[in-house]
Amino acid sequence: MIEQVTTSTLAPRLAEQIRDKLIAGELKPGQRLSEAALSADLDVSRNSLREAFRLLTKEGLLRHEPNRGVFVATPSMASIIDIYRVRRMVECQALAKAYPNHPAVARMRDAVERARIARDGRRWSEVGSENMVFHAAIVELADSQRLNAFYAQIAAELRLSFGLLADPELLHAPYVDLNAAILEKLEAGMTAEASAALEAYLLQSERTVLAAFSRIDAGDASGK
Repeated sequence: MIEQVTTSTLAPRLAEQIRDKLIAGELKPGQRLSEAALSADLDVSRNSLREAFRLLTKEGLLRHEPNRGVFVATPSMASIIDIYRVRRMVECQALAKAYPNHPAVARMRDAVERARIARDGRRWSEVGSENMVFHAAIVELADSQRLNAFYAQIAAELRLSFGLLADPELLHAPYVDLNAAILEKLEAGMTAEASAALEAYLLQSERTVLAAFSRIDAGDASGK
């Protein structure tokens, strides 16, 4: 009973830690997860880790293949379209109704500055991670813990879709300045304009990711 209670209590926290690794780009689409390595890295039992795997599989972030193991999920084109639909509904509304002096604005500003430094060093994975921080802070403008938790799952799926691109610079480089422009409008109290700019931005990002996904599909179909 004690082991069951411990596992059921620990598993959600472990799932959150693994989800954070997905958001940070540390785990890639299609990657096989080693129970031994991950349990050692997180300093937990395999039973607790398996329960966390079960939770993340239910969320669609992992997939279990009998006799092969657990793998990081690869987003489908339908899921990518749905992710961006959700992002436009959640993020654009959060910006449109935002308070320019909200504490999350400072987190947005810090993320932009760190992304600029990473861009100058051509550290594209770091740029991508700061982009995720920036958008999570946009959601925080809505002051809803439930929405923040929901967006964490969306963000993990989103980062997996970014992992489909062979050229991370193509995806991340243009959005550092776009993030800065959205932040500038928000800080000036131009929330409607910031929201409109974000909607156009998300449409552009969606097209980029879907184009990359289409190229992968075309390569598979041709046997490459």
